[in-house]
Amino acid sequence: MPNSTPATIALRKLGIAFKLHTYVYDSNAESIGLQAAEALGVEPNRVLKTLMAEVDGKPVCAVVPADCEVSMKKLASVMDGKSAKMMRPADAERLTGYHVGGISPFGQKKRVPTAIDESALTHVTVFVNGGQRGLQIEIDPNDAALAAGAKMQAVTASHE
Repeated sequence: MPNSTPATIALRKLGIAFKLHTYVYDSNAESIGLQAAEALGVEPNRVLKTLMAEVDGKPVCAVVPADCEVSMKKLASVMDGKSAKMMRPADAERLTGYHVGGISPFGQKKRVPTAIDESALTHVTVFVNGGQRGLQIEIDPNDAALAAGAKMQAVTASHE
């Protein structure tokens, strides 16, 4: 089966419907999520980037639209913690089993608390990393939350 990754295997095991989309990954892109959106011809707010962070020193996963920034304050609050910071790329790779640029919220080596920004619910389908660079999973946002065991809450910085 082409494009079989821990993420696609996890979704199949759960019986969740999804579509795979491949694109040419540009390792020099300033924003991986925005580059994926452009390559796939979809709105950036439908492409969700998977970010690994730490809340009070414990690993968490935040899934937010490619054109947004995660609010560390909101993320800490959603995860019942005091402070949050981005995880070092090497730590994120070791924890998830994926390479940066290909980190998926599904099928990670170690399941961690996950939050998906609630704005994802405004779309019929969203695109989430499929577990390798250049692979996106198109999925219903409710199914994405179910598969990742995620809370659907506001975790992005406001755009005022």
